[in-house]
Amino acid sequence: MGSSSNTSIAKKARTKAEADFATWLMMAKLGGFDDLPSNAQSFLTNYRTRLEMMSEAESTALAIREVYGAYYSEMGGVGAAPEPKARTPMGEGKVVRVQRRPKAQPASSAARHSTRPMIRKSLAALLIFASMVALIVTYRFLTQ
Repeated sequence: MGSSSNTSIAKKARTKAEADFATWLMMAKLGGFDDLPSNAQSFLTNYRTRLEMMSEAESTALAIREVYGAYYSEMGGVGAAPEPKARTPMGEGKVVRVQRRPKAQPASSAARHSTRPMIRKSLAALLIFASMVALIVTYRFLTQ
């Protein structure tokens, strides 16, 4: 149980660390640094300090690794946080297109929904036209 639960905790901790760090970084860039929790502020301060010595990508990776380690232990992970599996970058030309299955609709509702937008657009256009005609007739009546 220990190994599989640690793997599950590691995945959750890694995902949460990546999301939280990105959120903290964006909030700090938008001027909300003081609104962040103290642990987030310390992670971001360390991140900014490292930016002077290394590239942004390296500093970001290290900061996420620190947040991940903290989350791993908070979530009940045993021992040191395991290194996450390296993500394989997609090469050029290897684009995977995600397709969603269309929602199943009964034939009658599909037909009804396909004509509704056209009727609404026509009705809106008709109301605008009628309003314009009424304004012109009123204007001419009042100017004579």
